[in-house]
Amino acid sequence: MAEITAAMVRDLREKTGAGMMDCKKALVESGGDMEGAIDWLRKKGLSAAAKKSGRVASEGLVAVASGPNVAAMVEVNAETDFLARNETFQNFAAEVASLALSVGDDVEALKAATFPGTTHSTQDELVKLIATIGENMSIRRAKVLRVPSGTVATYIHNAVKPGLGKIGVLVALEAESEQQALETLGRQIGMHVAAARPEALDISNVESSALEREKNVLREQAAGSGKPAAIIEKMIEGRIRKYYEEVVLLEQVWVHDGESRVKQVVQKAGGKLTGFARFQLGEGIEKAATDFAAEVAAAAKG
Repeated sequence: MAEITAAMVRDLREKTGAGMMDCKKALVESGGDMEGAIDWLRKKGLSAAAKKSGRVASEGLVAVASGPNVAAMVEVNAETDFLARNETFQNFAAEVASLALSVGDDVEALKAATFPGTTHSTQDELVKLIATIGENMSIRRAKVLRVPSGTVATYIHNAVKPGLGKIGVLVALEAESEQQALETLGRQIGMHVAAARPEALDISNVESSALEREKNVLREQAAGSGKPAAIIEKMIEGRIRKYYEEVVLLEQVWVHDGESRVKQVVQKAGGKLTGFARFQLGEGIEKAATDFAAEVAAAAKG
Protein backbone atom coordinates (compact mmCIF):
# COMPACT_ATOMS: atom_id res chain seq x y z
CA MET A 1 0.00 0.00 0.00
CA ALA A 2 1.22 3.50 -0.79
CA GLU A 3 2.44 5.55 2.15
CA ILE A 4 -0.19 8.08 3.27
CA THR A 5 1.67 11.31 3.98
CA ALA A 6 0.54 14.43 5.80
CA ALA A 7 0.88 16.37 2.53
CA MET A 8 -1.55 13.97 0.80
CA VAL A 9 -4.07 14.38 3.62
CA ARG A 10 -3.74 18.16 3.50
CA ASP A 11 -4.13 18.18 -0.29
CA LEU A 12 -7.28 16.06 -0.10
CA ARG A 13 -8.73 18.28 2.61
CA GLU A 14 -8.12 21.37 0.46
CA LYS A 15 -9.81 19.71 -2.52
CA THR A 16 -12.88 18.44 -0.64
CA GLY A 17 -13.34 20.40 2.59
CA ALA A 18 -13.72 17.12 4.50
CA GLY A 19 -12.27 16.57 7.99
CA MET A 20 -8.64 15.59 8.50
CA MET A 21 -9.37 12.12 9.89
CA ASP A 22 -11.96 11.44 7.18
CA CYS A 23 -9.41 12.42 4.53
CA LYS A 24 -6.81 10.10 6.04
CA LYS A 25 -9.30 7.22 6.14
CA ALA A 26 -10.36 7.88 2.55
CA LEU A 27 -6.75 7.73 1.38
CA VAL A 28 -6.19 4.49 3.30
CA GLU A 29 -9.35 2.96 1.81
CA SER A 30 -8.31 3.99 -1.71
CA GLY A 31 -4.72 2.84 -1.36
CA GLY A 32 -3.42 6.39 -1.69
CA ASP A 33 -5.26 7.18 -4.93
CA MET A 34 -6.41 10.81 -4.75
CA GLU A 35 -9.36 10.51 -7.16
CA GLY A 36 -10.48 7.29 -5.46
CA ALA A 37 -10.31 9.03 -2.11
CA ILE A 38 -12.47 11.90 -3.41
CA ASP A 39 -15.05 9.38 -4.64
CA TRP A 40 -14.96 7.54 -1.28
CA LEU A 41 -15.69 10.77 0.59
CA ARG A 42 -18.51 11.64 -1.80
CA LYS A 43 -20.10 8.22 -1.39
CA LYS A 44 -20.01 8.70 2.38
CA GLY A 45 -21.53 12.15 2.04
CA LEU A 46 -18.41 13.73 3.50
CA SER A 47 -17.40 15.81 0.50
CA ALA A 48 -19.15 18.24 -1.84
CA ALA A 49 -16.45 17.84 -4.46
CA ALA A 50 -18.07 17.21 -7.84
CA LYS A 51 -15.22 17.61 -10.24
CA LYS A 52 -11.60 16.90 -10.53
CA SER A 53 -9.76 20.10 -9.57
CA GLY A 54 -6.18 21.00 -10.28
CA ARG A 55 -4.20 23.22 -7.97
CA VAL A 56 -3.28 26.43 -9.75
CA ALA A 57 0.43 26.62 -9.11
CA SER A 58 2.28 28.15 -12.05
CA GLU A 59 2.45 31.81 -13.03
CA GLY A 60 2.54 33.79 -16.26
CA LEU A 61 -0.22 34.94 -18.60
CA VAL A 62 -3.08 33.78 -20.79
CA ALA A 63 -3.18 35.79 -24.02
CA VAL A 64 -5.84 36.06 -26.74
CA ALA A 65 -5.78 37.42 -30.29
CA SER A 66 -8.49 37.80 -32.94
CA GLY A 67 -8.81 37.82 -36.71
CA PRO A 68 -11.71 37.58 -39.18
CA ASN A 69 -13.80 34.57 -38.08
CA VAL A 70 -10.93 33.24 -35.97
CA ALA A 71 -9.40 33.72 -32.54
CA ALA A 72 -6.46 32.19 -30.68
CA MET A 73 -5.53 31.73 -27.04
CA VAL A 74 -2.22 30.69 -25.49
CA GLU A 75 -0.86 30.11 -22.01
CA VAL A 76 2.73 31.19 -21.41
CA ASN A 77 4.10 30.16 -18.04
CA ALA A 78 6.77 31.68 -15.83
CA GLU A 79 8.06 31.13 -12.32
CA THR A 80 6.69 34.23 -10.58
CA ASP A 81 3.61 36.41 -10.70
CA PHE A 82 5.93 39.43 -10.85
CA LEU A 83 6.88 38.52 -14.41
CA ALA A 84 3.27 38.87 -15.56
CA ARG A 85 3.73 42.62 -15.06
CA ASN A 86 6.91 42.70 -17.15
CA GLU A 87 6.25 44.51 -20.44
CA THR A 88 8.72 42.38 -22.41
CA PHE A 89 7.05 39.19 -21.19
CA GLN A 90 3.59 40.63 -21.91
CA ASN A 91 4.62 41.52 -25.46
CA PHE A 92 6.02 38.02 -26.01
CA ALA A 93 2.77 36.36 -24.86
CA ALA A 94 0.71 38.68 -27.08
CA GLU A 95 2.92 37.94 -30.11
CA VAL A 96 2.62 34.18 -29.57
CA ALA A 97 -1.19 34.48 -29.47
CA SER A 98 -1.15 36.49 -32.72
CA LEU A 99 1.20 33.94 -34.31
CA ALA A 100 -1.21 31.13 -33.43
CA LEU A 101 -3.86 32.75 -35.65
CA SER A 102 -1.88 31.67 -38.70
CA VAL A 103 0.19 28.75 -37.38
CA GLY A 104 -2.56 26.99 -35.40
CA ASP A 105 -2.67 25.55 -31.91
CA ASP A 106 0.03 22.88 -32.13
CA VAL A 107 2.57 24.06 -29.54
CA GLU A 108 5.57 22.45 -31.25
CA ALA A 109 4.62 24.15 -34.54
CA LEU A 110 4.32 27.46 -32.70
CA LYS A 111 7.77 27.03 -31.19
CA ALA A 112 9.26 26.23 -34.59
CA ALA A 113 7.56 29.15 -36.38
CA THR A 114 9.55 32.30 -37.10
CA PHE A 115 8.96 34.82 -34.34
CA PRO A 116 7.42 38.07 -35.74
CA GLY A 117 10.01 40.72 -36.55
CA THR A 118 12.96 38.30 -36.40
CA THR A 119 14.66 35.64 -38.50
CA HIS A 120 14.75 33.05 -35.70
CA SER A 121 12.18 30.69 -34.20
CA THR A 122 9.73 31.45 -31.41
CA GLN A 123 11.57 28.90 -29.25
CA ASP A 124 14.84 30.77 -29.82
CA GLU A 125 13.11 34.00 -28.84
CA LEU A 126 11.87 32.31 -25.68
CA VAL A 127 15.38 31.08 -24.81
CA LYS A 128 16.65 34.61 -25.35
CA LEU A 129 13.96 35.95 -23.03
CA ILE A 130 14.85 33.39 -20.36
CA ALA A 131 18.50 34.41 -20.54
CA THR A 132 17.62 38.10 -20.33
CA ILE A 133 15.08 37.97 -17.50
CA GLY A 134 16.53 35.05 -15.57
CA GLU A 135 13.33 33.04 -15.07
CA ASN A 136 12.31 29.78 -16.62
CA MET A 137 9.38 30.11 -19.05
CA SER A 138 7.41 27.88 -21.37
CA ILE A 139 4.63 27.96 -23.94
CA ARG A 140 2.31 25.45 -22.31
CA ARG A 141 -0.74 25.23 -24.58
CA ALA A 142 -2.71 26.95 -27.31
CA LYS A 143 -6.19 26.84 -28.82
CA VAL A 144 -7.55 28.22 -32.08
CA LEU A 145 -11.26 28.32 -33.00
CA ARG A 146 -12.69 29.25 -36.42
CA VAL A 147 -16.17 29.70 -37.87
CA PRO A 148 -17.24 29.90 -41.55
CA SER A 149 -19.51 32.84 -40.72
CA GLY A 150 -20.16 34.65 -37.47
CA THR A 151 -17.51 35.39 -34.87
CA VAL A 152 -15.10 33.88 -32.41
CA ALA A 153 -15.37 36.16 -29.41
CA THR A 154 -12.67 36.50 -26.76
CA TYR A 155 -12.89 37.34 -23.09
CA ILE A 156 -10.17 37.93 -20.50
CA HIS A 157 -11.18 38.02 -16.85
CA ASN A 158 -9.45 40.74 -14.79
CA ALA A 159 -7.16 41.70 -17.66
CA VAL A 160 -3.77 43.17 -16.74
CA LYS A 161 -3.92 44.87 -20.15
CA PRO A 162 -6.09 44.24 -23.25
CA GLY A 163 -5.91 40.59 -24.28
CA LEU A 164 -3.80 39.47 -21.31
CA GLY A 165 -4.81 38.01 -17.95
CA LYS A 166 -5.09 34.85 -15.88
CA ILE A 167 -8.38 33.46 -17.24
CA GLY A 168 -9.16 33.52 -20.95
CA VAL A 169 -12.13 32.28 -22.98
CA LEU A 170 -12.85 31.74 -26.68
CA VAL A 171 -16.45 31.40 -27.91
CA ALA A 172 -17.30 30.30 -31.47
CA LEU A 173 -20.68 31.61 -32.65
CA GLU A 174 -22.13 30.96 -36.09
CA ALA A 175 -24.89 33.32 -37.19
CA GLU A 176 -25.95 35.84 -39.80
CA SER A 177 -26.74 38.35 -37.07
CA GLU A 178 -25.39 41.89 -37.00
CA GLN A 179 -21.70 41.59 -36.13
CA GLN A 180 -21.70 43.97 -33.18
CA ALA A 181 -24.63 42.19 -31.54
CA LEU A 182 -22.92 38.86 -32.13
CA GLU A 183 -19.68 40.12 -30.56
CA THR A 184 -21.61 41.37 -27.55
CA LEU A 185 -23.35 38.02 -27.10
CA GLY A 186 -20.05 36.18 -27.54
CA ARG A 187 -18.41 38.29 -24.85
CA GLN A 188 -21.36 37.65 -22.51
CA ILE A 189 -21.02 33.91 -23.10
CA GLY A 190 -17.29 34.26 -22.45
CA MET A 191 -18.04 35.86 -19.07
CA HIS A 192 -20.46 33.02 -18.34
CA VAL A 193 -17.84 30.37 -19.23
CA ALA A 194 -15.23 32.08 -17.06
CA ALA A 195 -17.58 31.99 -14.07
CA ALA A 196 -19.43 28.68 -14.60
CA ARG A 197 -16.48 26.52 -15.76
CA PRO A 198 -18.39 24.19 -18.12
CA GLU A 199 -16.63 20.99 -19.14
CA ALA A 200 -18.50 20.20 -22.38
CA LEU A 201 -20.38 22.10 -25.08
CA ASP A 202 -23.41 19.80 -25.19
CA ILE A 203 -24.54 16.51 -23.65
CA SER A 204 -23.06 14.45 -26.48
CA ASN A 205 -19.62 15.90 -25.71
CA VAL A 206 -19.54 14.79 -22.07
CA GLU A 207 -16.71 12.30 -21.60
CA SER A 208 -18.09 8.80 -21.14
CA SER A 209 -15.58 8.07 -18.36
CA ALA A 210 -16.66 11.15 -16.41
CA LEU A 211 -20.34 10.27 -16.86
CA GLU A 212 -19.82 6.67 -15.74
CA ARG A 213 -17.86 7.82 -12.73
CA GLU A 214 -20.69 10.16 -11.76
CA LYS A 215 -23.26 7.37 -12.16
CA ASN A 216 -21.21 5.05 -9.95
CA VAL A 217 -21.05 7.62 -7.20
CA LEU A 218 -24.79 8.27 -7.46
CA ARG A 219 -25.58 4.54 -7.32
CA GLU A 220 -23.51 4.16 -4.17
CA GLN A 221 -25.29 7.09 -2.58
CA ALA A 222 -28.75 5.85 -3.57
CA ALA A 223 -28.06 2.24 -2.56
CA GLY A 224 -28.34 3.11 1.11
CA SER A 225 -31.82 4.58 0.66
CA GLY A 226 -33.51 1.16 0.83
CA LYS A 227 -35.65 1.98 -2.21
CA PRO A 228 -36.39 -0.55 -5.01
CA ALA A 229 -33.89 -0.77 -7.88
CA ALA A 230 -36.36 0.75 -10.36
CA ILE A 231 -36.84 3.78 -8.12
CA ILE A 232 -33.09 4.09 -7.62
CA GLU A 233 -32.55 4.21 -11.39
CA LYS A 234 -35.13 6.99 -11.73
CA MET A 235 -33.38 8.87 -8.93
CA ILE A 236 -30.10 8.48 -10.79
CA GLU A 237 -31.67 9.72 -14.05
CA GLY A 238 -32.87 12.84 -12.27
CA ARG A 239 -29.48 13.46 -10.72
CA ILE A 240 -27.72 12.94 -14.03
CA ARG A 241 -29.93 15.67 -15.53
CA LYS A 242 -28.75 17.89 -12.71
CA TYR A 243 -25.16 16.86 -13.44
CA TYR A 244 -25.60 17.93 -17.07
CA GLU A 245 -26.89 21.29 -15.90
CA GLU A 246 -23.68 21.72 -13.92
CA VAL A 247 -21.07 20.69 -16.52
CA VAL A 248 -22.65 21.21 -19.98
CA LEU A 249 -22.47 24.77 -21.30
CA LEU A 250 -25.71 24.74 -23.31
CA GLU A 251 -27.61 23.23 -20.35
CA GLN A 252 -26.30 25.67 -17.74
CA VAL A 253 -28.38 28.47 -16.25
CA TRP A 254 -27.38 31.80 -17.83
CA VAL A 255 -25.39 33.65 -15.17
CA HIS A 256 -26.58 37.01 -16.44
CA ASP A 257 -30.24 36.46 -15.49
CA GLY A 258 -30.23 33.32 -13.31
CA GLU A 259 -33.23 31.88 -15.18
CA SER A 260 -32.66 31.12 -18.87
CA ARG A 261 -30.58 28.26 -20.23
CA VAL A 262 -27.57 29.19 -22.34
CA LYS A 263 -29.08 27.27 -25.29
CA GLN A 264 -32.23 29.41 -25.06
CA VAL A 265 -30.21 32.64 -25.11
CA VAL A 266 -28.26 31.51 -28.18
CA GLN A 267 -31.39 30.32 -30.00
CA LYS A 268 -33.17 33.60 -29.28
CA ALA A 269 -30.27 35.46 -30.90
CA GLY A 270 -30.58 33.25 -34.00
CA GLY A 271 -27.11 31.82 -33.55
CA LYS A 272 -25.39 28.48 -33.07
CA LEU A 273 -22.72 27.93 -30.44
CA THR A 274 -20.19 25.57 -32.04
CA GLY A 275 -17.29 25.60 -29.62
CA PHE A 276 -15.58 27.19 -26.64
CA ALA A 277 -12.30 27.02 -24.77
CA ARG A 278 -11.36 28.18 -21.27
CA PHE A 279 -7.79 28.56 -20.02
CA GLN A 280 -7.07 29.31 -16.38
CA LEU A 281 -3.45 30.04 -15.68
CA GLY A 282 -1.68 27.05 -14.19
CA GLU A 283 -4.72 24.79 -13.86
CA GLY A 284 -3.74 21.17 -13.46
CA ILE A 285 -0.11 21.93 -12.67
CA GLU A 286 1.04 20.84 -9.24
CA LYS A 287 3.58 23.00 -7.47
CA ALA A 288 5.44 21.48 -4.55
CA ALA A 289 4.76 23.28 -1.29
CA THR A 290 7.89 24.78 0.20
CA ASP A 291 8.77 25.64 3.78
CA PHE A 292 10.50 29.01 3.49
CA ALA A 293 11.82 28.93 7.08
CA ALA A 294 13.30 25.46 6.49
CA GLU A 295 14.91 26.65 3.25
CA VAL A 296 16.53 29.60 5.03
CA ALA A 297 17.75 27.36 7.86
CA ALA A 298 19.23 24.88 5.38
CA ALA A 299 20.96 27.66 3.48
CA ALA A 300 22.38 29.07 6.73
CA LYS A 301 23.95 25.70 7.51
CA GLY A 302 25.76 25.89 4.21
